[in-house]
Amino acid sequence: MADHLEASVTLPSDPASVATARRYVADVLSEWGLPAEDDQADSVRLMVSELATNAVQHTFGQSPVFTVELRLERDEQLRIGVTDSHPRWPRRLPAAVQQDNGRGMVIIRWLTAEAGGRLSVSPTEDGGKTVWIALPWRAAARASGADRPR
Repeated sequence: MADHLEASVTLPSDPASVATARRYVADVLSEWGLPAEDDQADSVRLMVSELATNAVQHTFGQSPVFTVELRLERDEQLRIGVTDSHPRWPRRLPAAVQQDNGRGMVIIRWLTAEAGGRLSVSPTEDGGKTVWIALPWRAAARASGADRPR
C-alpha cells in the first residue's frame, strides 16, 4: 500500500448528508482494505456519523457545508477529520447530564479511547474547526492473519 492515502468529501450541512458521509467513509475504508463488517469499520462509521451530525446540528446555519477527510499514513494510522466553519468547539458534557442530545462527543471519546486512539480539535483559517480522530490502523494486521487466534 502507498505511504500515504487521502480521501475527502464536502457535503451540504443537511441532515441527509450524514448518511452520505457514512456511506462515503465505508466505501473508502473498504477500498483501503478494511471490510465493512469489521469492528473498526463499524466504530469509524459511528464516529463519522456523530461528527457529521454535530457539524449539521450545532453550527446553527453558520456552516453551509462540512468536509470529511480520511488519511491513512504508512498503513499504521488512520486519521479522520470533520471540518465545519462554525467557531464554537465541541463542549465536554459531564456524563451525568440528563438530556435528549449532546451525547455524541461522549460516544466519540469513548470509542476513540477504546481503540487506542486520540481526539483533537484544531482551528481552520476561516475561523471554524476540524475535529480529528487518530486511530491505529488494524486492517493490515487482520489481512496478514496477525489478529487471528492460534
